[in-house]
Amino acid sequence: MKLHILAIAVHPDDLELGAGATLAKHAKMGQAVGVIDLTKGELGTRGTPELRVQEAADAAVIMGLAVRENLGMRDCFLVNDEAHQLELIKYIRKYQPDIVIANALEDRHPDHGKSGKLIADACFLAGLRKIETTLDGAVQSAWRPKRVYHMIQDRFIEPTFIVDVTDTHEVKMEAIKAYKSQFHNPDSDEPLTYIAQGGFLDAIEARSLLLGKRIGVKYGEGFICENLPGIDSLDDLLLPQLA
Repeated sequence: MKLHILAIAVHPDDLELGAGATLAKHAKMGQAVGVIDLTKGELGTRGTPELRVQEAADAAVIMGLAVRENLGMRDCFLVNDEAHQLELIKYIRKYQPDIVIANALEDRHPDHGKSGKLIADACFLAGLRKIETTLDGAVQSAWRPKRVYHMIQDRFIEPTFIVDVTDTHEVKMEAIKAYKSQFHNPDSDEPLTYIAQGGFLDAIEARSLLLGKRIGVKYGEGFICENLPGIDSLDDLLLPQLA
């Protein structure tokens, strides 16, 4: 299956929090959108690896994803080395995405920055035909995505561009809430964590409102592109309409 967008992140729920509405928007447009979770988040304080995989599957249905896979890399011990790059290259070549969405290059959780760099490097290396890979016994062809965009996660980073996600913001919030083990639940007896605080999802909502306001819409999601993106014409730019 060829995907138009492949979103890759280190933990289940990373992509819902940072890009869930954008993924849902493109899926709603009829494009093939998929997700790869690098780990099962097994070192997270709340929940279990098995539960988090099930929650990720539930969120995938909500967002309308064509596919979601988990590579089973080690939570918190993932590194940007040859072995991890080669494993990820196999899946980039498998799905041949035009666009890849990745973790932030710097963030509160050290896994996010490590993974953001790993994903970007693997996307480049996947285009080198002299790097040979096989998947399920088949020799793979080289493939390099046209664009790699990084999410804004916990720490705010000035975006390169903002996507209008007004129509799919509520889908994003529903997908986030599919992770019942991770977020605020007054009936839970599990330890309180940074993301399980009562106001955490309010902050997600507030950021979406703030980013939307900057482009003259209700809700927005911001992304960072290390290479300056081009446009076909000036008409491609959405600017706030002043009354």
